[in-house]
Amino acid sequence: MNAPVKAENQVAEHDPKSIKAYVSDAKIRQKFEEVLGKKTQGFLASVMQVANQPALKNAVPATVINAAMMAATLDLPINNNLGFAYIVPYSTDAKDEKGKKIPLLDGNGNQVKKYYNGKEFPQYQKTTEAQFQLGYKGFVQLAQRSGQFSRIAATPVYEGQLISANPLLGYEFDWNVKPQGNPIGYVAFFKLLNGFTAELYMTVDEIQKHAGTYSQSFKSGYGVWKDNFDAMALKTVTKLLLSKQAPLSIEMQTAQLADQSVVRDVDTNDFDYIDHNESVAAIETKMTVPDAEFPVLLEQIKAGAFEKDYVLSEYALTDVQRQAVEVLP
Repeated sequence: MNAPVKAENQVAEHDPKSIKAYVSDAKIRQKFEEVLGKKTQGFLASVMQVANQPALKNAVPATVINAAMMAATLDLPINNNLGFAYIVPYSTDAKDEKGKKIPLLDGNGNQVKKYYNGKEFPQYQKTTEAQFQLGYKGFVQLAQRSGQFSRIAATPVYEGQLISANPLLGYEFDWNVKPQGNPIGYVAFFKLLNGFTAELYMTVDEIQKHAGTYSQSFKSGYGVWKDNFDAMALKTVTKLLLSKQAPLSIEMQTAQLADQSVVRDVDTNDFDYIDHNESVAAIETKMTVPDAEFPVLLEQIKAGAFEKDYVLSEYALTDVQRQAVEVLP
């Protein structure tokens, strides 16, 4: 079995058993009721429906329940057809209670090894764990719920719709051009109540490169990227735009961290990234400001689109840039 899910303050706090048994457990139902209230019954019914899918039937039950609790905490429905949040199975190396990989042994008790290009690769037992994934609509829902956005949207871009592309001054699109063929890229946009706007455009090649770097499922050629590329591309541009440009509420920060993780403990935000570490990088990496774009940022601060303290704390400014911001009233 994999390293056990933490017991303290955690919904799945017993030894591994069936998902149905977890859902029927009085203490676990109470945990969900504390979060969801009257919506608990319907939510758990949808979790059971998702968990009964063939790909999730063999997943470690505790990881399924913990992913469901993460969605419940964010008040997002678990339903693949709605696109707010997903519970996704991933195969990973099984670990013992000390967190060490469990060797795969042959009939003689020796660890199985495979050879590729003259190199030796020891083999380990595998297990399936459930990963929590936020959908594009989930990010939009959380942004709207924060009360700071007047508009947020993302859309595919087709041949002829992109008029000009300038990552510093913005992009120009002609939405009167009728979509034909496959998208050439995807764009996300938001406008805050204080008037500040931001957008992010990525070509299909850029999105595929990003997914190839951060997503195991994309590289393997199966799963959500193969089944619904459009939805994952919209999510990618939206997530990156929000993480780099938007003020993030506590709820949104938690969602960014939990996305594409195996949830170990909801209350302490203990997440394992068996697929990638992009979520942590998105939160921890501060945005830099090119010198050519810095005067625009100064004007936005003066106009009230950005708080001075926010820029000083959330941007990786050079010494000269920091001094220029600090002297502003």
